[in-house]
Amino acid sequence: MSDGIEVEQIVESKPRRMPLATSLDKDSIREAYEDVRSDLTDTEWAVFKFDGPQIVVHARGQCFEEFRQQFGDSERAFGYIRIQMGDEMSKRKKFIFLTWIGQEVGVIQRAKMSTDKALIKDVLNNFAVELQAGVETELDIGLFREALNRAGGANYGTGIRDI
Repeated sequence: MSDGIEVEQIVESKPRRMPLATSLDKDSIREAYEDVRSDLTDTEWAVFKFDGPQIVVHARGQCFEEFRQQFGDSERAFGYIRIQMGDEMSKRKKFIFLTWIGQEVGVIQRAKMSTDKALIKDVLNNFAVELQAGVETELDIGLFREALNRAGGANYGTGIRDI
């Protein structure tokens, strides 16, 4: 401001890139959830992924191996799976809620998963065990069954296995 010259300050006003709030395709997610839970269908699992800021139904199926193939290293996703448990005296269906965060997912997206998980758990609210995985070796039916056994308490039977 010396010599009567005004210096105009230029402020650059770029909009900040803020992550969009996550939303759910609630109707289709609820339908897939009820499909997995139903004794009238053969559907054993459903996988939910992000389509932009919205969580949608990505796939449903019957084979555990197909379930495993739904998750990638750069993806965030949720899974809901029905597993038959029990012994020769009683068979029962148990459900697992899975949060998947692949190894290549960035820090911000990892951090958002806790709030995103809370949203989807409003719909997928009935399960025996909640697991988190991030590498393919953690998607193991034996590990899933062990987690269900630990959560289930007493296991009765005659010792004869019928799987």
